[in-house]
Amino acid sequence: MVDTDTLFKEALLLDPKKRAELIDKLLSSFDKLDTEVDALWVSEAEDRIKAYEQEKMRAVSLEDVLRKYK
Repeated sequence: MVDTDTLFKEALLLDPKKRAELIDKLLSSFDKLDTEVDALWVSEAEDRIKAYEQEKMRAVSLEDVLRKYK
């Protein structure tokens, strides 16, 4: 297997458009779906909606959230 330094040096020899395409492909490779994590997020979202509808949770405006961190 080629080490990352060698790959990097070879990538620098590419024209800018090809380097950008390579960067895009590399970054996209991190976006693999994880069905287990997706299922957990769906469950969490449904739980939060249910809690809001049952008035166990209240909505907070974006302005209020951002004000907290200023």
